[in-house]
Amino acid sequence: MTTRFVKLAVASAVLSIAGIAAAADPIKIGVDGPFTGGSSSMGVSMRDGVRLAVDEINKSGGVLGRKLQLIERDDEAKNERGVQIAQELINKEKVTAVVGYINTGVSLASQRFFQDAKIPVMNNVATGSIVTNQFPKDPDNYVFRNAAADNIQAPMIVEDAITHRGFKKVAILADSTNYGQLGREDLEKALKAKGVTPVAEEKFNIKDVDMTAQLLKAKEAGAQAILTYGIGPELAQIANGMTKLGWKVPMIGSWTLSMANFIDNAGSGGEGARMPQTFIQEPSNPKRKVFIDDYLKTFKPKNNRIDSPVSAAQGYDSIYLLAAAIKQAKSTEGPKIREALESLNTKVEGVVMTYDKPFSKTNHEAIGASIPVMGEVKNSRVVRATQTK
Repeated sequence: MTTRFVKLAVASAVLSIAGIAAAADPIKIGVDGPFTGGSSSMGVSMRDGVRLAVDEINKSGGVLGRKLQLIERDDEAKNERGVQIAQELINKEKVTAVVGYINTGVSLASQRFFQDAKIPVMNNVATGSIVTNQFPKDPDNYVFRNAAADNIQAPMIVEDAITHRGFKKVAILADSTNYGQLGREDLEKALKAKGVTPVAEEKFNIKDVDMTAQLLKAKEAGAQAILTYGIGPELAQIANGMTKLGWKVPMIGSWTLSMANFIDNAGSGGEGARMPQTFIQEPSNPKRKVFIDDYLKTFKPKNNRIDSPVSAAQGYDSIYLLAAAIKQAKSTEGPKIREALESLNTKVEGVVMTYDKPFSKTNHEAIGASIPVMGEVKNSRVVRATQTK
């Protein structure tokens, strides 16, 4: 009898220890973005913002008594690579959730795997309007976003060009990716609402270095401004192309005109470019000052300028939103986290904004039209533009 009691006690202790060990296992969060290549200034800034948030949370005791562990993967801005990463994060790494996605195309190619696995995705940079509505026939949606969708940005771009600055003739230059072409469609809709038809619409490819043909068509059509949808390196080629032609009209485009590799590669040709921004690297409130100071101290970017402040800030906030949901759900199960995100009962203080019930069952967009402001490139930095609203 005594021997049996001892065996039961030992077995119970072993199970108890195993339970404690399991409870102490880290909560794995996937981080998917382009950390190399033309989109890397966005991807690295996003990743570093995520790292900053995780470090803060872990130093404060983690979530549910467990540390957060980042599983980072470089998708190289390639759709097929994003698909491979999604399968790896789900099947091998067993992540609880994933944050990231910079490129709309990669997001659209990869999200189905997380949707099927019932694992929440927090898009913190990709802005294609369709991103959070990719699966309308599914009963539950596991795709969320805390970035300004293009159907918010495009009307802001048009409002700045047509209403505030009085341009009558505008041209659209957009890259050939999903991001560029979906953004072009949103610009067309916003222009149509103002009764304006673009005088020229031109396409370019990633890695194109000569925009002369597209710019000449816009110039010959009498364009007074260029509305853009693309990413930094190619946007810089547009600015440089105008400089070579001796033709300078304003560039007004999506938030990517704030990328460091646009500002630096365009030089003086990029001065005055305007774009919607959810976050500008200015210490406009105490929370933002602490974030900016900590980011600069930790990652030491060149010239004390965050390469992509929007990406860094939204990456940081995405982790706090997920952490709040996991805490509320008291679980790392995907369906419970999704339900918690859709009904967050505590405010989440981020650096973009304070999130108060940011999501619902039918709306997975945290950023509304009242949040972004127009930024402008001045002296190699983005500042808040004037006369935008």
